[in-house]
Amino acid sequence: MLLQRIQQQFIDSADLKYQCAQSLAPLVESAISAVLASVTGGGKVLACGNGASASAAQHFAASFMGRYERERPELAALSLAADAAVLTGIATDFDGRAVFARQVRALGQSGDVLLALSTTGNSANVVAAVEAAHERDMIVVALTGARGGRLSQLLRDTDVHLCVPHELPARILEVHHLVLHCICDGVDAQLLGLPDETHITMENAS
Repeated sequence: MLLQRIQQQFIDSADLKYQCAQSLAPLVESAISAVLASVTGGGKVLACGNGASASAAQHFAASFMGRYERERPELAALSLAADAAVLTGIATDFDGRAVFARQVRALGQSGDVLLALSTTGNSANVVAAVEAAHERDMIVVALTGARGGRLSQLLRDTDVHLCVPHELPARILEVHHLVLHCICDGVDAQLLGLPDETHITMENAS
């Protein structure tokens, strides 16, 4: 029974990604264009999310400032979920819903991108961050699940909404991670050209 359940987890994850390949790929392309335009124009990406989505935001920022698969110049990205002192300080002095929004207002500028992650689309602090990003004339790239929740109602025509059509947070997060990898890879491909896959494989193996 346990072995079958494990195998089914792999199958379910693969099936969802296959289903999303057609529907989300054009939106991922739009997200790549928005992020690329920002960072090549002197802007930056601010990423936020809660729990596992916070980890995904940090992973994205690390890959963007460091590297994803290939050597390239540093790109400006910051996870708003990474500084415990800032998070706890804002939550204590103001309101937990403000932990990302105040950072967006402090750091965000026109031309920047807010990468907002929420499996439900209803996280109050992420919703507030999106509102703050719009105040700063930033573009929002929102990664959600289910039906997009409150975030779907806030997004503008210039924003990008990648909504995974599933209810289970684990499956949604798995697709979110793939989308973030695609954004990193797409930006690299636009900046550096298509990769030599053999070289990348050898480089990563070393």
